[in-house]
Order: sequence, then C-alpha cells, then structure tokens
Amino acid sequence: MAADRGQRAPRGRALVIGGSLTGMLAAAALSETMAEVTVVERHELPAGPLPRQGVPQARHAHLLWSGGARAVEALVPGATERLLASGARHIAVPSDLVVLTSGGWLTRFPEQQHFLSCTRDLLDWVVRDLVVRKARVRTLPGRPALGLRGTATQVTGVLVRNGGREETLEADLVVDASGRSSSMPRWLDRLGLPSVKTDVVDSGLGYASRLFQAPPGTAGFPAVNVQADPRQPVPGLNGTILPVEDGRWLVTLSGTRGGQPTADPADFETFARSLRHPVIGDLISRATPLTDVTVSHSTANRRRRYERMRVWPEGLVVLGDALATYNPLYGHGMSVAAQHALALREQTARQPGPGLARRVQRAAARATDAAWALAGSQDLRYPGAEGPSTGPIGALLTGYTDLLMHTATHRRAAARALLDVLSLSAGQAAVLRPDVLATVLNPLHPDPLRDPPFTEAERALMIGMFTDR
Repeated sequence: MAADRGQRAPRGRALVIGGSLTGMLAAAALSETMAEVTVVERHELPAGPLPRQGVPQARHAHLLWSGGARAVEALVPGATERLLASGARHIAVPSDLVVLTSGGWLTRFPEQQHFLSCTRDLLDWVVRDLVVRKARVRTLPGRPALGLRGTATQVTGVLVRNGGREETLEADLVVDASGRSSSMPRWLDRLGLPSVKTDVVDSGLGYASRLFQAPPGTAGFPAVNVQADPRQPVPGLNGTILPVEDGRWLVTLSGTRGGQPTADPADFETFARSLRHPVIGDLISRATPLTDVTVSHSTANRRRRYERMRVWPEGLVVLGDALATYNPLYGHGMSVAAQHALALREQTARQPGPGLARRVQRAAARATDAAWALAGSQDLRYPGAEGPSTGPIGALLTGYTDLLMHTATHRRAAARALLDVLSLSAGQAAVLRPDVLATVLNPLHPDPLRDPPFTEAERALMIGMFTDR
C-alpha cells in the first residue's frame, strides 16, 4: 500500500457511486490513500462471472487494450493472471489478429501491443472479487444514489435510498463512476453550479452481437476484424470475432446511420457477409449459435467538460463513462476508465488537500484526449454523422491518418506507432515522430495484401471446417 512505500498514512473516507468496472478500479486506487472506501451500487452485485443488472452493453464485444491492462494490473495486482487462468485470451497485436483496416490487411508482425479478450461478465467479476477483498473497501449493493450533499464549493457526501428510507453517507471524497446514465449534471445544477459543456459526435452507429460455440480445433485461432473505410461515402459497416472463455466466439457487427444491423438472427450472417470482406460471415457459418442477437444503439461519443468548469467543488470527482463515452468500435472505454483510476491514485497519493478534486478531473481529461480524438475524427466522416466540424487542421490530420493506416499495413515502424496510440500505450504524438513521418510520407508504397493474412495452418483448419459439412 501507499503507506508502505513511505507515503502518508491512509486517512479520510471515500465514497464511490457505482459498482462498475470504473467504480471498482477507483475503489482500488483510493484504498491506498483513504482509511475507508465505500462503493454504493443501485443493483445487487452477482457472486460470480454473471450478468450485472444495468449494463446492457455487456453482451457486446469488449477488449482491454494493453494500455488499460497495465493500468488494471497496477491497481489490482494479479488481475491479469487470474483472467488468463479463467479463460481470457492474450491477443498479441498484430500477430494474433487478422484485421482489414481502412488501409488494407495488416501484416501480422511479431507482437507490438496486445489486448485481453473475454466476456465483460468475467472481467467485471475478477476485478470486483479482488477489490472487495481489500480490508478498507466495503460494498453497499441495492443503494441507489439520489444526490449530492454539500455546496457548490464542497461536496460532503451522498444521499442514498436504503430500502424504504433515505440516508446520507458522509465522505471526504465522492467519485461518480455511475456510467453513461450519470445524474451528475442534474445534481450539480441543484447545488447552483452552471451547466457543464458537453461535446457530442454521433455517427448513428447501431451494433448487434451474438455468442457462438467456436468450431473444433480453433482454440488458438486469431481474432478477426473487418473495418469500414471512412473514405467511402456509404454507411460504415464493421465486424469482429473475439475468442472468449469456454471455447466461444463473441461476434459483434455494426453499422453507422443508414446501415445498422437488426436483431433478426436470420440477418446476422447475411450482414457479416456484406462487410468489405465476407470472412466473418464465412467463419460463423461453421460455428454454432448459443444466444439470440442483442442490439444496442446508445453509441454516441459524449464528453462532459467538467475540467473546464469555472467553479468545481472540493471533494468530487467524475470518472469513466460518467465523464466520457466513445464509439465502442475502438474498444477504448474500459482502458480509458482504468487510466482514469490510475490518475486518481497518483493524484491522491501526491498531494491531498485543497485543489485535489480539480487536479484529478484535469488528469482524467488528459487521459481521455487520445480516445476522444480518434473516435470523434473518424465518426464524423460517415454519412449523416452529427457533430462539430474539425476544421482545416482536422482535415489535414485526417489525411495523414489515411496515409498512416495504409503505411502501417506493411511497414513495421509505422504499425508500431499506430498500435502504441490505439492501445493507449502512448500519446498521439507517437505517430508524428520524425521517423514515422518520413515513412508515412514516402511516396513509394507497395500494393496492399489482397487476401486475409491467415497462416498455412489456419487456412488448413478453415478448409477442414468447410469440407466437414
């Protein structure tokens, strides 16, 4: 713990709103500097890797990029090992990934970054189980938060419902980790604070997911991803096969405004074949469906600019989806949330006292920037997308990104820079280093790969899939 490393002894009480992944990581962060950490959650928390009420997006593909996985491991040591022991997959990128990017098929270079692939239920459970074992952390499920206690300059606690009565839980620090449905804007209004500025970029994305039993012999089969090309003036269609625990494939398909998938199981494979390459449709035609199709449409990128508010109350922090949400295609939500919690730990350990909440909020905003820039700039390119124009500088960067995506398909250094940023392991400046610029702007580029870069063994396995039926 922080005190064991020569830092101040834990003191004070913290209260976290929401038993989400963000909430549990925030509790882990605070357990090193606070004497008591309470997590209040409106729903009951399942005693195992089971669906958690109030998380409709959990049925869709989730991944934890290496930048987020490292943050989780720093906050909850042993989480990675336990996830892998429970069936999660370490997907080496790009060697364990067959992906058609907007620039073409990506060469499967040796591992440059990675992501952890499993169901959201498993990830939530492993983190939650490890966090609630900490001596200073307690959970209060079935306690909906109703509002803040305090003033416009100092939050002192949270009003919660406990059965048929209301009670106030006092705290020196309150963390809102209640997700995209956070009531914080309304609660701040009640304290007399001005409305928070909110940025929104909405491509109209809808996505549909289904679990399959993977075909026999595919235990080490790569993840497969077919991405849209935003340069084309048509709805962006995407698809992903993620290998998850228990020998299953979690398949998520998506389309922007005018091209969304439906909940009809009969349409699922057809939609998969309509992507820029039919490989996902081909593969799932040989897999066994285990569930119906789950459809979601709450995919707008939304960022609340709490860090820019002229007045911000002491004792209040907003993290995770309550602060910013992103198009789920990029897989950044959980990783950014983990980095938010890491920023919380660093700031609370460094300099407690006046100004702490403002510093945490600004640090969380910085951790949000890369994921926000990527999602917003790409989503605005699709037909019918809603959001502010990026202007001439944005157009210039978009053009450079297109060149980078093409170069990364066949040049290892460019791929490394791109993946460092995508995995949230490096800031956006990594793709603008002089060596990367020189590679990307070189006018001599070979033609991209024409076919998915499966290995000979993987191709043989696929041939077997199709000849066995």
